[in-house]
Amino acid sequence: MLRNIIAVFTVVGMVAMATSCGETTKTEEQMENSLQGVIPAGGDLMPDSETDVAQRLSIFAPVTLTADISHLSEKEKQMLPLLFDAAAIMDEIFWQQTIGNKDAFLARIKDETARKFAMINYGPWDRLNGNKPFLAGIGEKPLGANFYPADMTKEEFDTLQNPDKTSLYTLIRRNEDGTLRVVWYHQAFESKIKKAAELIKQAAVLAEDAGLKKYLELRAEALLTDKYQESDFAWMDMKTSNIDFVVGPIENYEDALFGYKAAQEAFILIKDVEWSDRLTRFAALLPELQKGLPVDQKYKNEVPGSDADLNAYEVIYYAGDCNSGSKTIAINLPNDEEVQLKKGSRKLQLKNAMKAKFDKILVPIADVLIDPSQRSYIKFDAFFANTMFHEVAHGLGIKNTLDGKGTVREALKEQYSAIEEAKADILGLYMVTKLYEMGELTEGVVMDNYVTFMAGIFRSVRFGAASAHGKANMLTFNYFSENGAFTHQEDGTYLVNFDKMKLAVEGLGGMILTLQGDGNYDKVKELISAKSVIPEQLRNDLDKLKGAGIPVDIVFEQGKSVMGL
Repeated sequence: MLRNIIAVFTVVGMVAMATSCGETTKTEEQMENSLQGVIPAGGDLMPDSETDVAQRLSIFAPVTLTADISHLSEKEKQMLPLLFDAAAIMDEIFWQQTIGNKDAFLARIKDETARKFAMINYGPWDRLNGNKPFLAGIGEKPLGANFYPADMTKEEFDTLQNPDKTSLYTLIRRNEDGTLRVVWYHQAFESKIKKAAELIKQAAVLAEDAGLKKYLELRAEALLTDKYQESDFAWMDMKTSNIDFVVGPIENYEDALFGYKAAQEAFILIKDVEWSDRLTRFAALLPELQKGLPVDQKYKNEVPGSDADLNAYEVIYYAGDCNSGSKTIAINLPNDEEVQLKKGSRKLQLKNAMKAKFDKILVPIADVLIDPSQRSYIKFDAFFANTMFHEVAHGLGIKNTLDGKGTVREALKEQYSAIEEAKADILGLYMVTKLYEMGELTEGVVMDNYVTFMAGIFRSVRFGAASAHGKANMLTFNYFSENGAFTHQEDGTYLVNFDKMKLAVEGLGGMILTLQGDGNYDKVKELISAKSVIPEQLRNDLDKLKGAGIPVDIVFEQGKSVMGL
């Protein structure tokens, strides 16, 4: 009897082993790594015959990212290499999110100049030229990047019955039968995420600042779970650290299909204590500034958190989304509306990157396009203030639609980023005006900010009208033009008309806040479609900048070796 039982178990065991050997269950990460991505299969990738890649590469002025770290403690200095390594992993993941396999793509580009340009753009599409492909045989950039199947229709997405499909932290992928499924980032990029989390935990052990230690511990855990709110609150409470590390899936610009998906990125920052001290008093003014917004009361009943944090930093590393194409010079986070309403947000000004853009790009632009009588108003302090208050202005206005159906971000879908950037541009200038009137800003004159803002439009619009910031710039420019905020002179320069620009700022600000509060997707889409275009006259004027050889943006020499680590 015992022999028969053993025989039965032996047969069953052999069947089970045969079954398991015959079937291989791949992990989500293995399936993700096996995907083609959005770059068509084929042989070598050559520069497009219509694109002068060398000329396009030359529009980037090189900048070395470094900072004085002599004031850091030994343990703080020991943290930095760990943060660099974790940030580099975010860069690798962003490549997967935007195109797929980075190494396979770059290996197919034999032309060194084209490969360098592809590295800057994180793919074969020129991010500062309307995402035009610069490699032959490459079609248009998929709106959804590599967050969704390239052949997925919006109707197909709408029929997918999964509440996590709109999460910031999920990919949409196809099953073998062609149906769609939802995959969390921590599953799709599992080994990379685990490695990054371990590095961040090691940095947390070294952290002497209690706020930084808590944030790093929670952020490492958030990467492993895709639950970020607790770490966002901890980051808001982190006020005294000399080092800051922004890391994870944050902005949703890369998803131009729905605006749902956040892309991986990282910044490593060293606090500029002297400049930070100059900014501390402005955060407490946010609730008062909210009350005075140029819009009906119902659109400004939300009270922004006054626990906001304004600080200046030297940035020593950009990775992932923030390093693709144009480089940001300020950070306003977190994006979580609930955290913003309860705590406000932190506004981090990247002073060294900002100064590089001011010196290398904005001043030369002003010398070509601003009327000579107003060039003396171009000031770095005004550029710094305009950029800072742009970020502050993200915290003003309305986060939830008046109909109670959800957030403004959800209601406006893929149109949200552009209209939100336009709001921040215009309300930032509105705030500067009010702070001068209140006596809170005393250095310089408000005209510095207005003329520098105008020159800033010319700087930013050269990034192209395809990006959220580019659309915002053109919306503002065209509204200003229609309302007489500036005069275009016969010699091709621009003269700011202060009184009319002030009225235009209030008019556009009120219109945007109303559209956001109403969650009016159709009107926002119509407005952006009609107004976010570059007029022919402006195109001709911008061509002068190209002829003068003025860079469009900056590209970084950065990393541990640059910092001597």
